[in-house]
Amino acid sequence: MTAVDARPESTAGARVESATDASAAPRPEAGTVLRFPAGFRWGTATAAYQIEGGATEDGRTPSIWDTFSRTPGKVRNGDTGDIAADHLHRMPEDVRLMKELGVTDYRFSVSWPRVQPTGRGPAVERGLDFYRRLVDELLGAGIRPVATLYHWDLPQELEDAGGWPERDTAHRFAEYAGLVAGALGDRVSTWTTLNEPWCGAFLGYGNGVHAPGRTSDLAALRAAHHFNLAHGGATRVLRDRLPSTAEISLTLNLHALRPLADTPADRDAVRRIDAVANRIFLDPVFHGRLPEDLVADTAAVTDWSFVKAGDLEVTSTPIDSLGINYYSPSVVSAGSSESPSPWAGAEEHVAFTPAEGPRTAMDWPVDADGLYELLTRLRDELPGLPLLVTENGAAYDDYADPEGQVHDPERVAYLDAHLGAVHRAIEDGVDVRGYFLWSLLDNFEWAYGYSKRFGIVHVDFASQRRTPKDSARWYAEVIARGGVTAEG
Repeated sequence: MTAVDARPESTAGARVESATDASAAPRPEAGTVLRFPAGFRWGTATAAYQIEGGATEDGRTPSIWDTFSRTPGKVRNGDTGDIAADHLHRMPEDVRLMKELGVTDYRFSVSWPRVQPTGRGPAVERGLDFYRRLVDELLGAGIRPVATLYHWDLPQELEDAGGWPERDTAHRFAEYAGLVAGALGDRVSTWTTLNEPWCGAFLGYGNGVHAPGRTSDLAALRAAHHFNLAHGGATRVLRDRLPSTAEISLTLNLHALRPLADTPADRDAVRRIDAVANRIFLDPVFHGRLPEDLVADTAAVTDWSFVKAGDLEVTSTPIDSLGINYYSPSVVSAGSSESPSPWAGAEEHVAFTPAEGPRTAMDWPVDADGLYELLTRLRDELPGLPLLVTENGAAYDDYADPEGQVHDPERVAYLDAHLGAVHRAIEDGVDVRGYFLWSLLDNFEWAYGYSKRFGIVHVDFASQRRTPKDSARWYAEVIARGGVTAEG
């Protein structure tokens, strides 16, 4: 998930009308169940480094997050993912929790350094065995496994060789994809190549708040292209190795953008951020082209000569669905951003202002209309492409009370509103096939360490005791009745 808000701080709230006026649509009568289509995929999601632990077991070597978390000052309280939620050893218990929730799907990620420790050569069977056991456990519980091949844990040896700014990393990723497909392809039918490449490129190499912590506009842009190339190359390998019925996808954290004011300058600021946050992935993947305005905006950084002949044909290899991760919208205006910035080519022209309204423990605004806006945009721009909401959730400062219960009404309200937005999008013709709640467990929240809790299951990290929160029981009820209840 996007764990670090890259936007500059501001003390002023912005009152901005969303792109869709939610109040204009007739509201369902209070108490009406907003039912989702038959076969809708009710899921939850996690990521390997955030929950697995076992950092040195089964031949696993360090990833960039192991190195980054050990660098003083990079992660709050000096936390690491060495143990995390100890999922490596408690996986059967966690699958039982999912079965009790009634989820139909579970989105997990495979740890690249656990499977292929150096990023090159043959797989380590001990590493693959964990995922074989996980998949078997899920299938035995009647839960569809959804495998994500990359959720930010690049083997450190590949970073030492240049990391994602280097072209070879894309080729190494395609090789790794083939290894995992060979081990799990007979039982996993849904595959995601990359999770949030924007974060990997621009938070990892642009402003350095994520691993590996480098700060270079050029490195960020090169990394973004090589992520696209890795996705396309891996998709081709998966097509070759998997059954024809397999679903191949990509997950993007597309930004829901709104101008602070309806002025030419603020609209141009939105255009600039849309280019470097959204279209830098959408255009190469779905249209086989680079956005012309992005190339112009970044001319002082690069001439894009690292894009070679044939690359865009590879990046646009067809896929079966697109995953969308959404947490909050962004309000954009003309101005300038703090340095170092993740907004390569736009930092001198764009500023961000927090939207008004309630906020999560991450200080992110709560605004479900932004999710609706993204989904309907994709309906219009990519007609016929099935969509999945692959992450959506919120962190709050919840805790176990003296009776051992965890009450999280704010999270329930957040999830309810966002599922309502998904339902509204479906009613308006968006082909949304599923919703994956982030996250199943409280976990290692990247640069925030263990200080932020996104889970619907509370984890006491000292004892590793799991306690379903009120939101877990609420989600189980939603799944059982096939929808949320309208408030009217």
